Amino acid sequence: MNFFFEVLVGGLLSGVMYSLVALGFVLIYKASGVFNFAQGAMVFFAVLSFVGFMELGLNFWVALPVTVTLMVVVGVVTERLVLRPLVGQSEDTLLMATIGLAFVIEGVAQLAWGVKVRRLELGIADEPMGWLADNADILVSQLDVAAGLVAGIMVAVLALIFSKTKVGRGLRAVADDNAAALSVGIPLKQILVVVWATAGVVALVAGMMWGARSGVQFALVGVALKAMPVLIIGGFTSVPGVIVAGLIVGAAEKIAEVYLGPFVGGGIEGWLPYVLAVLFLLVRPEGLFGEKIIRRV
Repeated sequence: MNFFFEVLVGGLLSGVMYSLVALGFVLIYKASGVFNFAQGAMVFFAVLSFVGFMELGLNFWVALPVTVTLMVVVGVVTERLVLRPLVGQSEDTLLMATIGLAFVIEGVAQLAWGVKVRRLELGIADEPMGWLADNADILVSQLDVAAGLVAGIMVAVLALIFSKTKVGRGLRAVADDNAAALSVGIPLKQILVVVWATAGVVALVAGMMWGARSGVQFALVGVALKAMPVLIIGGFTSVPGVIVAGLIVGAAEKIAEVYLGPFVGGGIEGWLPYVLAVLFLLVRPEGLFGEKIIRRV
């Protein structure tokens, strides 16, 4: 039973980080109806830039605000130069624009900082720490606990900001009806700038957490693909939905990998989230907390 709880806690901590990545998608989709396919590239660019600044001689506490500023600039420039000129275009056009943007960001990142794999040390050892339960220790990685706490705090803060503040109310109004929001004086352009800048900061935090665990490398772009089942299960427009879905996905993939993996040759955690996503698409396509959208054809 203690081993089961170890696996469960590890899965839940991974799930929180999935939720953090998915949150970047949700923020942009709620504000503009755009599925930002470039979010994974932003994660890669952010953490690679952070490590690159430290390699240039900046310490952690200087490199962090410099990288945050850079990602805010990337978000604002993306909104101004790529998305704003395409306002009013079809969803397919906007999706293709973000796909192209992803390749541009990936190329710029590797052109600026190179392609070698780098280590990211956050001062937290990837060693087990134990909690006493029924006279036995439940061992969980210190790095996983720290990453889960940071991701959880980030998700909670953003959820509060976008549910309780003026910017959050404006975001919800814009998500419901752009034209109506503009008619009552909500500054749509400013809201979109804030959202894209926030998505850039979220990408940095997510990249740091995943980079510390698996190294800073191009494979981090694939983190965005792992967030896709979380989005589908939780709902593309729901912040609470992606939090719950991230926990479900993280726990399910770890438990299945440990207990069912030996019978099927392993690798379950690579595809089980997508199976869950397909099942949700068949049964509840809008997700757990997503809004059912009805379009007049």
